[in-house]
Amino acid sequence: MFDRLREDIAVVFDRDPAARSGWEVLTTYPGVHAILLHRLASWFWRRKLKWLARWISWFARWFTGIEIHPGATIGRRVFIDHGMGVVIGETAEIGDDCTLYHGVTLGGTSWNKGKRHPTLEHGVVVGAGAKILGPLQIGANAKIGSNAVVVKDVPAEATAVGIPARILDDSQKKRAEQAATLGFSAYAISADMNDPMVKALHGLLDHSVSTDQRLTWVIAQLQQMGAKLPDDFPQRDAFDANYLNKIVD
Repeated sequence: MFDRLREDIAVVFDRDPAARSGWEVLTTYPGVHAILLHRLASWFWRRKLKWLARWISWFARWFTGIEIHPGATIGRRVFIDHGMGVVIGETAEIGDDCTLYHGVTLGGTSWNKGKRHPTLEHGVVVGAGAKILGPLQIGANAKIGSNAVVVKDVPAEATAVGIPARILDDSQKKRAEQAATLGFSAYAISADMNDPMVKALHGLLDHSVSTDQRLTWVIAQLQQMGAKLPDDFPQRDAFDANYLNKIVD
């Protein structure tokens, strides 16, 4: 028991630069309190003392602002930072070394019995306000961006952002370089990661520029050969690709 408690305190120092002392962490961090109370509630839940387990869970929510169903499974060295508004459903499973920020929901989308909440494999980071809904599988070391709404599985090592969440198109090399230079990504997203929708729009703009240049060349060649444009031939407005690319970012 004391080994687990030491782990809970040590992980705060690893992931929160604001932590100053073990006593401060133990007495003022609601995420730590919520995990400790959940372990007690889960102990009673597994021994069929369901009402007592739910009462402890209710007390933990009142005391910490974090709601964890006693039926949820939580691994070692899980850190809930800030914590206010976190909701973790009954059949949720959280692997070792995961991190959740405030406002995170691991929720269900069905009223049916059985598995209806997400599974987070080890090392997952879920940014503030993110919602992961349904019996999804979030792969090891994946990152969920702040305020993302995840409704599909996320593969290991990937980063998902947006509503609904989309997987960022980053190569393994880029992720390794970021891991080496940035270390822990505090809110599950780095500033230089490209949204796949933005990349698609940039591609369409580049293609439009290329097509426009080709058409201009074709018209110029036709005019040199003596072709005459009709009087009502549409005149295009200036196409400022640089400006459009800038506002898409």
